[in-house]
Amino acid sequence: MKLRLLFLILAVIFTKQTYSQEILPVYSDYLSDNYFLLHPSMAGAANCAKIRVTGRQQWFGQEDAPALQTLSFNGRVSDRDGMGLILLNDKNGYHSQKGFRVAYAHHILFSRDEIDLNQLSFGVNFGFAQSLLDETSFLANNPTYDPIINGTIVQKATYMNMDIGASYNYLDFYAHLTVKNALASARDLYTDKEPVNLKRLVYNMGYTFGDSENIMFEPSFMFQHVFQTKESTVDLNIKAYKELEFGKLWGGISYRRSLDGAEYVEGNSISSQKLQYFTPLLGINFKNYMFAYTYSHLMGNVKFDNGGFHQITLGINLFCKPEKYHCNCPAVN
Repeated sequence: MKLRLLFLILAVIFTKQTYSQEILPVYSDYLSDNYFLLHPSMAGAANCAKIRVTGRQQWFGQEDAPALQTLSFNGRVSDRDGMGLILLNDKNGYHSQKGFRVAYAHHILFSRDEIDLNQLSFGVNFGFAQSLLDETSFLANNPTYDPIINGTIVQKATYMNMDIGASYNYLDFYAHLTVKNALASARDLYTDKEPVNLKRLVYNMGYTFGDSENIMFEPSFMFQHVFQTKESTVDLNIKAYKELEFGKLWGGISYRRSLDGAEYVEGNSISSQKLQYFTPLLGINFKNYMFAYTYSHLMGNVKFDNGGFHQITLGINLFCKPEKYHCNCPAVN
């Protein structure tokens, strides 16, 4: 009974994201110098082309626990245009998804030169994904007949998705706004009544201050809102940067909290819980290379496992401009 209650509560908290048909879920990997994963308008916005590889693993020790891998590349293709590509592999038990996204961004520079950063960017990405449901082992442990389970096939469904957004980078300040799932096709993998699309609004804003030769600080936040389910979450982040002879050392912490929750029975009373977790992160830049590690720890009385979510990011910067922007702007410098 307790196990059923646990899965019921988790379903109420997470189901809104499960049926969102998003090709790429929204985690905290954007804090590892990878805002392009969230915002297509950041394609080619930096002074270098960027390659980033991420691997995310949840609940070590649990069989078939969720895991996500991404490979992304973005850079300038002209003075005012950028393009990017994201490949992903997402697996969660019997369910898996493979897909890609292609992004284009146009950048408008308001400053008189290429050194003072005052840039407005517009971007769009378009992608396809294939969802799979592996039924080949469904009847191995429970041979009871079920008319909707074949038990010998891997169901497949392909769907498309599009995001549109804008970014504004002005010296040490930045803001990003993206509508995810702005245009999507039905997936119809589990039922023919799946929602066609759940639009998600994602807004980021931050500012960097301090001495670039000593320690810089970057407070920021992210707001998400899913229109159909009315679900909203907020990220509060703080990062610090230290310049070294060989590169840069940086770290920080992020706190995510849902503004919505779920009620559950605890003893003779009814309690409620909202999704919330802390994510410390640590990274280092060595010349043109980057390495980062993040760990997300879920808070609350009701959770599937005491273990957290581990993620590693590897990156390299290519084709950098001879001179950086004159600002404390880690995302573009």
